[in-house]
Amino acid sequence: MATGRAHQNPIVLVIDFHHARGPEIEHCFGDDGTNPAVENDWSLLPFMALSDGAHASTEDFSYFTLRRNATDAEPATSLFGISCTRQLDSNSLINRPPDVTRSTVQKAVVVVTDSPQYFGQLREKLSIVTSAWFAQRDFTDTDILKKFREGLIISLNNEGAQKDQQQLGLSLREMIHEFRHQTLVLFKCLLLQPKMLFFGSRCERLCMIQFSLISLIPGLIHNLQDCADPSFDTYSQTVEKPTSLKTSERSSLLAYMGLPLQIFGKGSMFGPYTPLQQLDLLADHGTKSYVVGSTNSLLLQQKDRYSDVIINLDEDTINISSPSLRNALSLSAADRRWIDFLTQTINETWDEAHPQQPKTHGYMGSEEFIRLQFEEYLLALLSSMKYHEELNSYTPGSGNDSGRRNRMQLQALNIEGDPALEFNADFLAQWQTTPNYALFKRLTSDALLFSIVEPRHPCAGGLTIDDIQRRLSQQVAELHLDERVREGREALNKHLATGSKKVSAAFNSFWADIESMREAQRKKNEEKAGQSGNRLSIDTSVPPTPTSPRVPSSAASETRPSSWFSRRPPSVDLTQAQASVGVVSQKAGAYFSSWSSWASERRKEWQDKRASATSPPPIASPSTTTLASVVEKPEDERGRQEAVPRTSEDSIALSRSGSMSLSRSGSRRKRWSQMLRRKSNDSDSASMKDDGSLEPGSNDVPLPKSPLSQTMPVFPDSTGSEESSLKEPSAKEADRAAAEAKLTASSPSTENKASESIPNEAPSSAKAPTEPPSTTSAPASSETELQTTTQPTQNESSTSTETTS
Repeated sequence: MATGRAHQNPIVLVIDFHHARGPEIEHCFGDDGTNPAVENDWSLLPFMALSDGAHASTEDFSYFTLRRNATDAEPATSLFGISCTRQLDSNSLINRPPDVTRSTVQKAVVVVTDSPQYFGQLREKLSIVTSAWFAQRDFTDTDILKKFREGLIISLNNEGAQKDQQQLGLSLREMIHEFRHQTLVLFKCLLLQPKMLFFGSRCERLCMIQFSLISLIPGLIHNLQDCADPSFDTYSQTVEKPTSLKTSERSSLLAYMGLPLQIFGKGSMFGPYTPLQQLDLLADHGTKSYVVGSTNSLLLQQKDRYSDVIINLDEDTINISSPSLRNALSLSAADRRWIDFLTQTINETWDEAHPQQPKTHGYMGSEEFIRLQFEEYLLALLSSMKYHEELNSYTPGSGNDSGRRNRMQLQALNIEGDPALEFNADFLAQWQTTPNYALFKRLTSDALLFSIVEPRHPCAGGLTIDDIQRRLSQQVAELHLDERVREGREALNKHLATGSKKVSAAFNSFWADIESMREAQRKKNEEKAGQSGNRLSIDTSVPPTPTSPRVPSSAASETRPSSWFSRRPPSVDLTQAQASVGVVSQKAGAYFSSWSSWASERRKEWQDKRASATSPPPIASPSTTTLASVVEKPEDERGRQEAVPRTSEDSIALSRSGSMSLSRSGSRRKRWSQMLRRKSNDSDSASMKDDGSLEPGSNDVPLPKSPLSQTMPVFPDSTGSEESSLKEPSAKEADRAAAEAKLTASSPSTENKASESIPNEAPSSAKAPTEPPSTTSAPASSETELQTTTQPTQNESSTSTETTS
């Protein structure tokens, strides 16, 4: 055991960052009449207290080690400091010193003690006092800092070294949760004593990880008196070999097993936060190993020079530069099985809100559970290593009887093989070359540790299916597939939401365009409907005056809904509609009646022409030219011919009026005129036969036909041939013409209708006979019929005169 050290009262200091001189010690509160900063040459203390990047946060903590020089009563030893850094706006100061030229004031309050085991309670108290001092806004008032030191002295003397205080702020759960199986790699690396460099942007987290790691070795955190300087070697010189063992006491058992392993002895140092000003100490030839931390990225650029193993806390990675060291630190199957079990326990009890304690609030996964697991692993390692040495100490043929006797005792323990090989043979070989193993071997030279603690790995055994399954599940968990899938799902949902917004916007714009087109079409239809209604009203009523107002179609569209599903037909004036329907029906009736009358007349004419076609037509010699006889007409006949056009004009006017009664009376007159014509034709033919006017050698030659009559077929007409053979009218014919003129004067409509019945007969004058209308123009109006039949021929007038007489 190490000899007891004199207790050092805590020291409170104030570090100020001067704009011109940089960081410097402003106040130091120690024992009366002493100035520890000057006595121990703590020139690097301001750089350790104000860490690089501390200005980027509101509050930051830094942990570091200091050297206390030797005195007449005490040897040189290590002290431990903790600082709390804060900032304040310089404009808010009550008493602003003249040398404050920057916009902010940055200061740090530091507490220096002789053991890091008080850091748990110091961290909380220091944070409260520093914030209260900054709240005063007057840094000249330091009474609160003096009272804070007095309170620390009383509390530390009364409480003493309480082991459960050391665990406050040292979260092993967070370290295992972040590094998983790499935690065991760091633990075994610490035993090999290489140059370990921790890097991180957060100073407090950087320092706490290092304290958590060294706290895994039982009793080491209470024996760090040689860690501040590589030249210190007090522990190895003052430690005593244990001679007795009390198994009921844990401290006695640990001391008998050679614990704590002195990691920081001669040639080694420990600096949780190491500023750049200490790089010369790290690169010194006497510095063989160390565990240091830094927040400056310049060390990352020279990591091969200043480190064998670099731990990047920002990226949670471990970089081992030496291949031999990498092989020694590779985990065996038993090691991996043991750390996987511990990691699984931590993950199953992990609580994001409170990472320092398990969510079940039980023993499994707690800080004490983790420490005891590492203690069990380390004791098994020491026992197996001691058995390995005893097993290899006897060489056959050497004549060493004690070695042979020890070998026989080892066989009596029924231990199969060499259990130390479960911890990786390369690791054991390098560990045997370290200073801490040499001290362990010296302290346990005569002790049979394997008889106290079973020399067996806690998870001994070869690689099994369970190990593979557990390793695969952990590797899958390390891929963070759930987080990646969740991130991908969130990104997909985001893209889907954006796409749906775009699609909905496009659909809304498209629907708006359709609605505008529908609205325009609806207005157009309403305008057309209004125009057609106005036309119907114009047809059935008196034409409107130019000043008559017209209702626009837009007025009607305002009262109708815009949707085409709910569109209603436009309102219609029933009176106007009935009037328009009546007009249309009258026109349709007149049209069909004129058609039927025309068809019946044509049918009767064709029947008459077929009946008269039996008499042979006059044969004219083609070589002889016949001249038409000029027949002088009496005055009565001339008056009758002049009256016929007048009556035809009257009939045209009557036909344009569109009266239904005139069409019916006209059809009756046509029938009476046809009956009279038939009788007159029969009497004329009989008289012509008696007179013998048609002789073969007659001088009457028919006129040549017009081109229209040559192209169109003309039915033979007996009356036409008879008229061509007539000579000068007799006295009897003159009397008939006078009687017929009287009849025409009394009923002109009857004369017109009688003349309509023979549209195909040519007059007896020199003009060519008119061409009958084609069948395609049959449904013509009554106007066309009257115009084509208003000019009677001479033969017709003579025939009608004879009939009336």
